[in-house]
Amino acid sequence: MTEETAEKGPVETGHAVIQGYLKTIDGSPGVYRMLNTKGEVLYVGKARNLKARVSNYARPSGHSARIARMIFETASMMFLTTRTEVEALLLEQNLIKQLKPRYNVLMRDDKSFPNILIAKDHPYPQLKKHRGRKSEKGSYFGPFASAGAVNRTLNQLQKVFLLRNCADSMFESRTRPCLQYQIKRCAAPCVGKVSPQGYATLVADAERFLQGKTTNVQADLAAEMAAASEAMEFERAAALRDRIRALTQVQQTQGINPRGVPEADVIALHVEGGQACVQVFFIRANQSWGNRDFYPRTGSGAEEPEIMEAFLTQFYDDKDPPRLILLSHGVENEDLVTQALSDRAGRKVELAVPQRGEKAELVENAARNARESLARKMAESSTQNKLLAGLAEAFELERPPLRIEVYDNSHIQGTNAVGGMIVAGPEGFLKSQYRKFNIKSDAGANSDDFGMMKEVLTRRFERLLKEDPERKSDAWPDLLLIDGGAGQVSAVAEIMAMLGVDDVPFIGVAKGIDRDQGKEEFYRPGEPPFALQRNDPVLYFVQRLRDEAHRWAIGAHRDKRAKAVSATPLDDIPGVGATRKRALLAHFGSAKAVSRAGVSDLTAVSGISEAMAQTIYDFFNARG
Repeated sequence: MTEETAEKGPVETGHAVIQGYLKTIDGSPGVYRMLNTKGEVLYVGKARNLKARVSNYARPSGHSARIARMIFETASMMFLTTRTEVEALLLEQNLIKQLKPRYNVLMRDDKSFPNILIAKDHPYPQLKKHRGRKSEKGSYFGPFASAGAVNRTLNQLQKVFLLRNCADSMFESRTRPCLQYQIKRCAAPCVGKVSPQGYATLVADAERFLQGKTTNVQADLAAEMAAASEAMEFERAAALRDRIRALTQVQQTQGINPRGVPEADVIALHVEGGQACVQVFFIRANQSWGNRDFYPRTGSGAEEPEIMEAFLTQFYDDKDPPRLILLSHGVENEDLVTQALSDRAGRKVELAVPQRGEKAELVENAARNARESLARKMAESSTQNKLLAGLAEAFELERPPLRIEVYDNSHIQGTNAVGGMIVAGPEGFLKSQYRKFNIKSDAGANSDDFGMMKEVLTRRFERLLKEDPERKSDAWPDLLLIDGGAGQVSAVAEIMAMLGVDDVPFIGVAKGIDRDQGKEEFYRPGEPPFALQRNDPVLYFVQRLRDEAHRWAIGAHRDKRAKAVSATPLDDIPGVGATRKRALLAHFGSAKAVSRAGVSDLTAVSGISEAMAQTIYDFFNARG
């Protein structure tokens, strides 16, 4: 790829400026950026022929209102040529995610989706939930729309296939069956209640079920039940009968189970009032594995085909697309998007806008959900905007805040100190923006709440000043809420003055008399504290913000404490990762026993070579 950046001349804007670039570009495929007089990127686009695309923008008329506004604001352009149009499409979406231009469609929720994993790094595979990179050995099934959808399916699978869900260390330490066996949700391979061959059959049946071969599984179970009954093994026949009933119940409660669609993502879009909602339903193994709604930014009024195309390319940027994607609206460049998704999957991917039959019913169901979800979102946004306006009035802000950051700390007698930051705005809580701060200074150990708050805010705003000194992004807050009274506010004022940040208002929220909810007092630098009426909606709003920050900080503290509790000296040995640590603890029972072991004893552990055994032995015995 080659890049060309044109120098910005006099501060002129509009189609005449764009016209001047036609002399410097050719018909190559590539990506272009349109910038305003401040150098901010207004729009990122792709083109099969850069010269032809830019010449369209150079026309003085014939544009939609959105494109006309964009052209009017354009003061300069940048170009990046590529070898193919598919490469341009992928680069375009990467730049959109990175730069977040105002006139582009932007998918704002890019969280990963959970899967079910049958882990096969053990003689008796474990059934569990998995999120993130698929690096562990085993069979993956998904994606599921949410952790709740995975948990429900896991619960059903345990009833039917009796696979273990315990960790390997717990498996190794069992001497008698656990409660899961007693309630008929595990075959108890840990204590030999099932043979390796029998457990392998259960694993194979579970995999067939997750692949959509439920009829075969049910038929096999029925045949086994009949054979057991014939052999007068009535207890085993009854157990098989219970599993068949559980399997039948699973099939009845899966929701929408399309017969003619074994694997697809169903994606429906609804646009209203300049806002958009996209509903994605996951169909795998002829079963509905849940749905998720998304609210992409519409780029100041993009049409449905452009929104759908941008959503598809951004949504599947880090996910494997299924073989079939059913859409409510076509995309602008179907061949191009299909090729990009097929390249991503390593096999053919089909896009379809069905007009009749079962597939059309699936799309209509998703479209109805999109309409209803957007209506709820718009109602909630209206309420949220009123609360933000009320907050601005109560706290005498210049305008309603678009980004509120709320800070809290959590620790127990100075141990495992953590600071938490939550973010809220017109769309409610922005959970992808939440942050945790491990307290590194002595303030944590000394239970110094003021010092901890100073450390958190110093780190937060030093990073902001480094990454975005000109405040071009939306990462800068319009209001800070601090858990505490006059002392915390003074600490914050000191930090902000030191950093030279004098235009971000901050307010301390203290519990007030008797620490009673509803009697909160609010503190501002150099002003007396004040309170709001007990029934004021703004007060309830602030309480929700503070409670969410407290919940987040407490959760971060508990996670850190749990990690510290599970830490052992083995964590500090070079070359001993999670797998070797589990193997050593399972073999010896404790880190102390490992420290007393000889080299020959250590080599008896699976995965521990003689060289590694010597490293472990030296770690514990070469200390002076």
